[in-house]
Amino acid sequence: MSATKLRIDLNHLVQNYQLFVEAVHVDGEGGAPSEIAAVVKADAYGLGVGPVAKALAAAGCTTFFVAHGFEGYALRAHLPDVKIYVFHGCLEGEEERFKLNCLIPVLHSLEGVKRWVKFALSSSYRDCALQVDTGMNRLGFRANEFRKLCDDPALSEGINVQLIMSHLACADEQTHIKNEEQLELFTELMKERPDWLVDASLSLANSAGTLLGGAYQFDVCRVGIGLYGGNPFRDQANSCRPVVSVETPILQLSEINKGESVSYGATWTALKPSRIATIGVGYADGYLRLAGEGGVVAIGAHRAPIIGRVTMDLIMVDVTDIPEDHIRVGTLVELMGQQISVDEIAEHGETISYEVLTSLGHRYQRDYIFDH
Repeated sequence: MSATKLRIDLNHLVQNYQLFVEAVHVDGEGGAPSEIAAVVKADAYGLGVGPVAKALAAAGCTTFFVAHGFEGYALRAHLPDVKIYVFHGCLEGEEERFKLNCLIPVLHSLEGVKRWVKFALSSSYRDCALQVDTGMNRLGFRANEFRKLCDDPALSEGINVQLIMSHLACADEQTHIKNEEQLELFTELMKERPDWLVDASLSLANSAGTLLGGAYQFDVCRVGIGLYGGNPFRDQANSCRPVVSVETPILQLSEINKGESVSYGATWTALKPSRIATIGVGYADGYLRLAGEGGVVAIGAHRAPIIGRVTMDLIMVDVTDIPEDHIRVGTLVELMGQQISVDEIAEHGETISYEVLTSLGHRYQRDYIFDH
């Protein structure tokens, strides 16, 4: 059993879900508020799709999104009755398994639609979704392709389009002009829908997009990083509760002299006699090597800098300025949690909170907290 504990607070996860539910109740423009759907791809952003999805379902979430078919199969084993969309669509040869698991492929090419129409006509399993590219240039029908799809009556035969979606490229920057441009194009295309698509639900917003206001929310909002405690925005305070904490005990305390170096490459040298704490976490556990440069940990109420290079299994911390009676071998060190946010680690690692969470390794002892 690992001495390092990764705690996942499902109570905070549910509170974050409710935050987004309340956001659409406040901002929704006309009619019923938008539905909050949960994005649980990549094993629920590395936190464990079973416990995460069950907690969200218990809180009232009935629609989930994954990236791959195999993620959908795993989710279905935990939740037999929810709606599951698969962003990457259905690979050729997996159609029957999609039907067996009631997965809804998000189709993003004319070839994919034609193949799904053929399967639908032969199997009576009709449900699917469509993705429109409004400026992300990643997946989805470009505007001219979507119009071509709408004008081809043969493509409407046999399929039941549950959802039409697009994806915002710059929603984490609230004032970015691209948000309005994508909203305008998506709205324009949806107004042009033929009769066979008018009953499909519409979805444009991710976590940040949901918080941009009612104009972006449509029928379904696909919330990911905000559920897991990451800040949806780059330029404002985080309103989401932290979900993940990582704590590990000090393995060793050492006294070193002025001029001595620490870790590989001798990249850090003591400018004075120093006390060094060594902890048993490294890049094999998903702690990013770059995050060690300028990164900090918390020991009680004190913050202490990471020094030298992060190694595979170990990190060194300068604890010289922490009172000696506050620290000993076995004292717990917080790498992530209430005091060190996932976004702070991401900033030091020159990345984003998504990568930090999905990089978490499998050597932790995982503890789930849920009062249900």
